[in-house]
Amino acid sequence: MKAFMVSVALAHLAQAAVIWDGRFNEFTSSTDLNKWSWANQVGPYQYYIHGSSSVDKYVNLSPNFKNPADTVSKQGAKFTLDSTAFWNGQNMRRTELIPQTKAAINSGKVYYHFSMMRKDTNAPSVNREHQICFFESHFVEMKSGWISGESGTSNPNLQFMVSQNSKWKTEWKANVWYNIAYEIDFSRNTVGFWESEGANPLKQVVAPVSASTSSNGADWHLGVLELPRSGYSDTTEDFYFSGVYIESGSITTTIGGPTA
Repeated sequence: MKAFMVSVALAHLAQAAVIWDGRFNEFTSSTDLNKWSWANQVGPYQYYIHGSSSVDKYVNLSPNFKNPADTVSKQGAKFTLDSTAFWNGQNMRRTELIPQTKAAINSGKVYYHFSMMRKDTNAPSVNREHQICFFESHFVEMKSGWISGESGTSNPNLQFMVSQNSKWKTEWKANVWYNIAYEIDFSRNTVGFWESEGANPLKQVVAPVSASTSSNGADWHLGVLELPRSGYSDTTEDFYFSGVYIESGSITTTIGGPTA
């Protein structure tokens, strides 16, 4: 009996624990992002990487923007790149949020969860490189579109990248939710990849590989950075995100994650 109780306790300790919750459940609208500033660091997100217009030009929230299979999230987010989406004088269009937290999201073994989707309306360009849900050092990220330096003029794929090297790819189809988890072990300097589509549970599709897992805990960018490219004009592009959270312990494979 004692051995059984010990095994139960160990199993409990190994269970998933959400250490940062970015599922937009506490937001009434995207204007709540404006409550955050460097002088008033409140809420789950830092909001400063965006263009010069009002927040609703770049981030909007709605139950229609989430993965329908995600019953934990009340709503999802639509991130937009438009003609004004240039940050801080750069020539790259950017709309990004960064976790506002003191949790150890850059320590030990953790899982960065999110689901992403596109539509045919305002589809991301296949002729430009998009860096999606990346760390500042780009040791792990998603990418879409034509990758700078590759042959050809277009690329229809969504790709999982480790240190700028593609480890997984699929054609990025419209109206399909891609559920993603980065398995990051900051102690062992490895990164793995879990993925599924729609309502299907996550499965590991890339076993952990070596990476320079460097993060200060405030440099993971939820959103997109688009590199400019000569000969291809700016068009309005929309990216949809749902079920954003970070957990430690064992991975949650159901869509949307644990309730607490």
